Amino acid sequence: MASIYKSVIINTSKEIMCFSDYPIPAHFPNFMHNSQVLEYFRMYAKEFDLVKYIRFKTTVCSVKKQPDFPTSGQWEVVTESEGKKEVTVFDGVMVCTGHHTNAHLPLESFPGIEKFKGQYFHSRDYKNPESFSGKRVIVIGIGNSGGDLAVEISHTAKQVFLSTRRGAWIMNRVGDRGYPIDVLLFSRLKNFLTKIVSQSLLNTYLERQMNQRFNHEMYGLKPKHRALSQHPTVNDELPNRIISGMVKVKGNVKEFTETAAIFEDGSREDNIDAVIFATGYTFAFPFLEDSVKVVKNKVSLYKTVFPPNLEKPTLAIIGLVQPLGAIMPISEIQGRWVTQVFKGLKTLPSQSEMLRDITEAQEKMDKRYVESQRHTIQVDFIDIMDELADLMGVRPNLLTLAFTDPKLALQLLLGPYTPIQYRLQGPGKWDGARKAILTIDERIRKPMMTRQVESSGSTTSALTMAWFMLAVVFFAIIITYF
Repeated sequence: MASIYKSVIINTSKEIMCFSDYPIPAHFPNFMHNSQVLEYFRMYAKEFDLVKYIRFKTTVCSVKKQPDFPTSGQWEVVTESEGKKEVTVFDGVMVCTGHHTNAHLPLESFPGIEKFKGQYFHSRDYKNPESFSGKRVIVIGIGNSGGDLAVEISHTAKQVFLSTRRGAWIMNRVGDRGYPIDVLLFSRLKNFLTKIVSQSLLNTYLERQMNQRFNHEMYGLKPKHRALSQHPTVNDELPNRIISGMVKVKGNVKEFTETAAIFEDGSREDNIDAVIFATGYTFAFPFLEDSVKVVKNKVSLYKTVFPPNLEKPTLAIIGLVQPLGAIMPISEIQGRWVTQVFKGLKTLPSQSEMLRDITEAQEKMDKRYVESQRHTIQVDFIDIMDELADLMGVRPNLLTLAFTDPKLALQLLLGPYTPIQYRLQGPGKWDGARKAILTIDERIRKPMMTRQVESSGSTTSALTMAWFMLAVVFFAIIITYF
């Protein structure tokens, strides 16, 4: 089972992570506490009357092909609830267990840990910082969990050491002018520009931007990889805790003694009371038998969804991706596409074509990202959703909109990349999509404007708007035919 600590705040903002036909309420904060995310999911389930289809407290024991699978594509699913097992035959199965499944605790990489007298455990088992009051603590790993735990524990501990093999680029939730960082990062125009700018130049620009907040080299965080070669760590408070001395960044631990940690640079920290391993996860599908094989945290899936080796496309893996961006809208559009395939409204290519596509995608990933436990199936946030939207016929046509609805086209081109755009046309069209897209800024501002202040106001000249309209048409043509 997945596990979180009490203080978890989500790293993607509400306008980027919402389901496409149900915007997160305006009064919800842009970056929600985990309890508010759960509340939103419950609201969604209630809105669409989904609870009656959910079997709570039920374990899936096995998912096996029926004897006539090559012709029927059916699956025998064995479940267990309150000690009773039940066998049901299904026409299609979606597996949505994700990749934060099994805690990865590589104790063999840390000689001496078996004789360490303090406590040590995986970050999965961390809940709150109270038990670390007055203690000296090492957090191993500088992903999002490692950074969060180091910061939180440093408020009660005597000293926290954050150990990292490679270092990391640190990104803020709060971007320019106070907007959520992902709202500023993800737009169709910016996504297009990243395609025509060299990777090296783009890395240099992003690294310069992140170093403007604080110099990663001076803070001991500068990684060995470029900015786009691994996901950045999202953490607003880490540099504040480092500059105040409450968190000290260290290199990789070479070995442990009964009470100390010796690092690869030869330094040593004594009187260590606890070690927390924020070393990631592995995943597996033991209930699927041999239908989907996982090798070194990697699996071969067509468009990150369909196993290519099945006679019938009636098994789909949902959400087994790691985007720089929100996973919820990707999972949603995967599910929408899968239902069309299950219904026979869309077909998959031949096995050889799917394998070729998988190989090309893997080669692209290997070229860009460093080898890491964090990386399962890497995807570009906008590209993967556009690709699936094209297969479904729900991707908006900016060129057409530039002439028929220039205001909407301008918002889609320059504004935040919202999944709501995939409800403007085609299967699952939602009549409220246009209004929801045009009111994004109102929902971003709403939860923060809890005190009345004088508005500075702003006006946009007709000439400026005319230039904007021309820009929309120009870029729409380029993006459409590039």
